[in-house]
Amino acid sequence: MNVPALSVVMPAYNEADNLPDVLSELRGVLDSLGLSWEILVVDDGSTDGTRDVLDRLGEELAGLRQVRLGSNLGKSAALDSGLARARGEVVVLMDADGQDDPAELPTMLAAVDGGLDMVTGSRSANRRDRLVKRSTSRVYNRVTRAATGIDAADMNSGFKMMRSEVATALTVHGELHRYLPVLAAWSGFAVGEVPVTHRSRLHGTTKFGLNRFWRGMMDLLTVKFLTQYTGRPFHLFGGLGLLSGMLGGGLLTWMLIERLSGATIGTRPALVTGVLLCVVAVQLLSFGLLGELISYGNARRKRPPPGREVPVGGDRRLAQLEDE
Repeated sequence: MNVPALSVVMPAYNEADNLPDVLSELRGVLDSLGLSWEILVVDDGSTDGTRDVLDRLGEELAGLRQVRLGSNLGKSAALDSGLARARGEVVVLMDADGQDDPAELPTMLAAVDGGLDMVTGSRSANRRDRLVKRSTSRVYNRVTRAATGIDAADMNSGFKMMRSEVATALTVHGELHRYLPVLAAWSGFAVGEVPVTHRSRLHGTTKFGLNRFWRGMMDLLTVKFLTQYTGRPFHLFGGLGLLSGMLGGGLLTWMLIERLSGATIGTRPALVTGVLLCVVAVQLLSFGLLGELISYGNARRKRPPPGREVPVGGDRRLAQLEDE
């Protein structure tokens, strides 16, 4: 099976009106690059005839592959499905609404050839979205930069290009498609961004809602934990446990001094609070140690099993020593 140079993964949910124009324009740009290519459109449980459009376009457009999800599982699931099937040396992610300009692919490809493992198309300079969406996105990007340390102006852009090694290393679930640059950087890859042209949606309405903003903020906590404490959970739970233990110990020490001084402490809130904090400390420390055991077990499973395979005919090194 020939490996294409470029794989374009395009999640689509109710984009029947946009796909013919988007795929036609994309095909023209890909052909002009002089590289072999494939397009994977992931139908994320569409209900508007997207399936029929893809069936028709599949007969007309060589190199088009389609993946169908039985229900609307979300963009992360659609991307994960597409990335698992992409065969190209370089993988492109773009939306099916026509807002991502395929003419920017040569610029992004030059950035990858220049040493980046993942490049994001930044829409910050000329974004064509509603004021509410632009405003929430700016807040989201500022908070994400502060929390992750990744200097990116448009983290949430769906227009991305990456090497196949990055696509293989990424596991996209939940709503973590917003944090692909963070996950890639955490995995040791070089990430960056280039400014790109952003256009208005061709047809239909955006699937964006304010609830996605709040879900994104919650997912930021998930990413922060995954990137900072996956391999060292005791640093988080143990630190919180020690803090709780010190506060509880301090309160109980105070109550002990009060009791030795003759005061009645049985009904004092500080006594109950101190005992509670100490119990919480023991629980947090236990969680941290259990997390370390799980992390160690996962790391051991990734390592080769103990021992080594003996060549056919026996261990030649030992036989050579016996002859000597």
